[in-house]
This record gives sequence, structure tokens and C-alpha cells, in this order.
Amino acid sequence: MSARVRSVCAVAVAAALATAAVGPLAAAAPQPPGESSAALPGGPPAASAPALLNQLQTLYRQTEEATEAYKTTDVELKRREGEDKKLTASLTQARTALARSRGDAGRLAREQYQGRSDLSTYLRLLLASDPQSALDQRHVLDRAAGERKAALDRLAGGERRAAELARASRRALDEQQALAKQQQQAKEDVELRLKEVEKLLSGLSPDQLAELTRLEQQGTERAQQSLLASGALSATRAPSPEGDRALTYAVDQIGKPYVWGAEGPESYDCSGLTSQAWAHAGRSIPRTSQEQWAELPRVPLNSLRPGDLVIYFPKATHVAMYLGDGLVVQAPRPGTRVKVSPIAANPLLGAVRPDPTAGSLSSYRPPRLPEGASEGTDTGYSTDAEPAN
Repeated sequence: MSARVRSVCAVAVAAALATAAVGPLAAAAPQPPGESSAALPGGPPAASAPALLNQLQTLYRQTEEATEAYKTTDVELKRREGEDKKLTASLTQARTALARSRGDAGRLAREQYQGRSDLSTYLRLLLASDPQSALDQRHVLDRAAGERKAALDRLAGGERRAAELARASRRALDEQQALAKQQQQAKEDVELRLKEVEKLLSGLSPDQLAELTRLEQQGTERAQQSLLASGALSATRAPSPEGDRALTYAVDQIGKPYVWGAEGPESYDCSGLTSQAWAHAGRSIPRTSQEQWAELPRVPLNSLRPGDLVIYFPKATHVAMYLGDGLVVQAPRPGTRVKVSPIAANPLLGAVRPDPTAGSLSSYRPPRLPEGASEGTDTGYSTDAEPAN
């Protein structure tokens, strides 16, 4: 991301999603009477708050989807590269074994030609002076014949194996090239959407930005109050030992910048933070928020414990880590930094637990938060519904 995108987003993107903050069931928070059609101060009459927010939300949604496409393709490409390394190693071993088998076959052919093969043994068997010698030489004959058959079988099997691995290697290379092209396209899509966001935000006046910030904060406060009042969250439980380590790691990253596609140690995106936190705790989890939602065991909100992952938006395009007391640690969106946010700052989809069979600690002290841990925007850059036409 360009330095200008980060600088613009740091001031302005924070204000973009006033209508995205929702309650615990991801229902849109209502606008106060008379506010839905108010024009933003400092702008022309056509620049109403809902129209501008809908335009920004569309861009944010498209950026988030492009980002997830990029990360998913990146994960798949790395997986295929790992498989290709194993395939190449197997092909090398097969070719080495094939060379040995061909050497054995050549040796047998030379011995046959030079009269040192099992044929000469067979002649000695016919000319043996006594039965015991005949039996001994028959044993030698059988063993020599068995060695020849085994050598020829290894040669034939090695040729088949090498041919199969060579075909698989060519297919793997073609697939990697296709994935690399997809990854590049997804990267270009993300950069295009970010440029569109920058262009829109750079044209806003300070008064317009201030109004958007006010609307966003107001929506977040309403959503959080509604969730807490509903009783959907229980009292804070103790985390598992791994969850405690993952949460401590996430808290230690507070203040580091969001960069899409980043997974530390200097910057993170939302799922880069959660996946690296749990990797630090000793447990590997999927890289993207969509995979985390799809593959990890789900838990109800009233069973949340610190270290659990909270998933947001209908397409599972944002993730945070539960801190306790209705708060999460997250990397919100470009232009922001890792911070502590209200759990209801974004439309909740559900929660997952990377270590469902692990017991909770008998005693627990929450990690100490650094000063300013809650400063900055809370919303991720997506939306819970298609913008109104």
C-alpha cells in the first residue's frame, strides 16, 4: 500500500462505516429521525451522509472481498509449492532408482554375453558329480534367476513410476502458474479498490470527515450497548493455556499498523494477527478469516473465553480475538493500527475456538493493556449488506 493511502486512511477511512456498526444479530442500527437524509456540512447538497457512506461501503466491501481472494490464493499457492517440492524430491529418487535398475539390467546382460550368468551355472548343474552338488548348484541357479527377475521388475516399475511423477510434475507446474496469475489479479484488484477509496476520501472536507466520524462512533456505541443489554455475553471466563499465550501475543502487537496481506512481525491484517497469535501459542490455524470460520469449531457468544476468535460480516471477511469484558483485539482496516475495540463494533457473524478440547486455567490474570490501546477506529472495512441503490 502506498504511503499516501496509509496517511489518508489514517485520518479519513476511520470515518467511513457509520452504518456498518450493528447489534449482536447483525441487524442494522437505526438512524435517528431526520439524520438519514442530512447533507454533510462543507459539501454540496448532493453529498448526503447516506449517499457518501453507501459509496464508501461499496468500495470497502469490494476491497475486502479482493483481499480475501488474494489471501486465499496466496495460501493455496504456498501449499502447491510445498507439494511440488515433495513431488520433485520423489521424482529425483525415482530417477536415481531407475538408473540403478538399468545398471543392474546392463550387468546381467554383460554376464550373459560373457558366459558368467546363470546359464553357466545351469551347465555345471548338468555336469555335477553327485546329487548333493546338484542340489547346491540348483539353489545357486534359483537365486540367480530370482535376482534377474527382480532386477527386471525394478526396471519396469521404475520406468512407470518416473513417467507418472514426470506427468504430475508438469501438471503441478501448470497449476502453480495459473495460481500465480490469479494471485497477481487479486493483488491488482485490491490496489485498485484502495486507490478508489483514497480518491473519494481525499475530496472530503474536514467538516465532512468530522461528521462521518461522529456517525461512526454513534453507531458503534449503540451496537455495543444493545449487545451488552441483551445478555448475549456471559461473564469473562478464564482462557485455556494456549489461548492465554495467543492473547498475550496479540496484545503485544497493539499499535502496529494494518497492512493487507501482512502476518507480522512489523504489521498485520486481521487474520494475519489471529493466525500468528495462535501459531505463537503452538497451534496452527487457517490463514484467512473465511477459512477460520469454515474450519474451526464454533462456540456461542455466551460461551466466549479469551483467545476465541470473533468473526464478522456475512461472508466472514473480518476476524478479531476476544479479550474479555465485551472487548476484542483486532487489526481493523488499512490506515489503522492493532487495537482494542468493542466486540459489537462490526456486524457479528459468530465465534470459533481453535482449542475446543482444552480446559480453562484455574487462575487467570488478563494481560496488561498499553496506554492508548483503544484509540482509533473500530470498524473493519466491509459492510453487512449491499448498499442501498
